[in-house]
Amino acid sequence: MRPRALVFDLYGEYFRYTGGAAKLGALTALMGVFGVEPATVRVVMTRLRKESWFDSEKSGREVSYLLNDKSWRLLDDGRTRIFDRHFDEWERGWVQALVDDSALDRDQRKRIDKALTWWGFGNYGGPVWFSPHDREKQLREMLAGDDERHLQFLRSTSAGLASDRLIAERCWDLRELGADYQGFLDEYRPRLARFRRERDGATALIERMRLIQHYRRYPFRDPDLPEMLLPAGWRGRDAHAVFTECHDILRAPAESFIASLVAEEPADM
Repeated sequence: MRPRALVFDLYGEYFRYTGGAAKLGALTALMGVFGVEPATVRVVMTRLRKESWFDSEKSGREVSYLLNDKSWRLLDDGRTRIFDRHFDEWERGWVQALVDDSALDRDQRKRIDKALTWWGFGNYGGPVWFSPHDREKQLREMLAGDDERHLQFLRSTSAGLASDRLIAERCWDLRELGADYQGFLDEYRPRLARFRRERDGATALIERMRLIQHYRRYPFRDPDLPEMLLPAGWRGRDAHAVFTECHDILRAPAESFIASLVAEEPADM
């Protein structure tokens, strides 16, 4: 697991629920469970603070890293995309995002494309993106500033269901995503029984972090299309159900382990 991503996952899964702050010593001990060296933890946290993802405060020789508005927003948005899936009824309406790329530099275009993908838009071609859900507000908040001004939004309906299916097929690679969902089910469904028996907190923590890092790649590729637009045998909803079940099963032993480890960790030196 990459140390940088692991930091955000630990804050997103645990420290955000205990006030949003963690002492460097506690972080170092937790990252050590995953084989990350103390020197690496210090370098990563220093860089994240310089990039304005975290604030820091010092009490004596203890340094704590705190979530700020930027990192809270990232964690909130990420949790929404992963856990709050849209499986409700669809009224056959599309939200189109039109990107005015005539004056965009490469970095701006990359940021806009990343934000559109993050919120489930699929690229129809060139500057045209589609989503079956209205996420204009979230996109504008993510791209606040000059980037946001290069987006225009339209609401539309197609000529019929056949056209809707063509839009879906062009905007998203549903065949590849469906195969990946099946692979996730093949890997994690057999683990449920073992996870239910798991009592070792460190093992539960490692498995939970691996689960999150494995599964979260799917919601950002999946626009949560209505069932009428999905290919036959679609396993996305089954995969989400298995993910949430595994995630919940591992919660208690993992959180108990973190609480005991943090309580025992001495002050930073």
